[in-house]
Amino acid sequence: MPEKKPQVGVAVILVRDNKILLMRRRNAHGEGTWGFPGGHLEFNEEFADCVKREVEEETGLTVKNIKFTGLTNDIFEKEKRHYITIFMTCDWESGKAWIKEPEKCEAQEWFEWENLPQPLFLPIVNLLRQGYHPFGKI
Repeated sequence: MPEKKPQVGVAVILVRDNKILLMRRRNAHGEGTWGFPGGHLEFNEEFADCVKREVEEETGLTVKNIKFTGLTNDIFEKEKRHYITIFMTCDWESGKAWIKEPEKCEAQEWFEWENLPQPLFLPIVNLLRQGYHPFGKI
């Protein structure tokens, strides 16, 4: 049996007009939950390059002011998966968001941080447990 190792995911906290873009997942672990745009970090890829690539692939948007935010250790017991999730924050630069990968996402919407939808994807739940707030409030 092959050795199981954690995978590396990058989650993008994309800010526009004091709102955060969330996408409802489909056909993947965490199906039906709301998560940030993002995906797997590719071999030899810089974090900022992964952010730009994943946001464009999933939403058609371009971003700016990319910065490291934090990380979580996410164990998906039901799906038998383990991820280290790197959170990056950035600002919307241009474009109108649309669902470019309908097989992976069934909805996307901008939300106020104080009114996040439920259920949330496990990495976001774990980030919230750390007390994270994108606008510096506690």
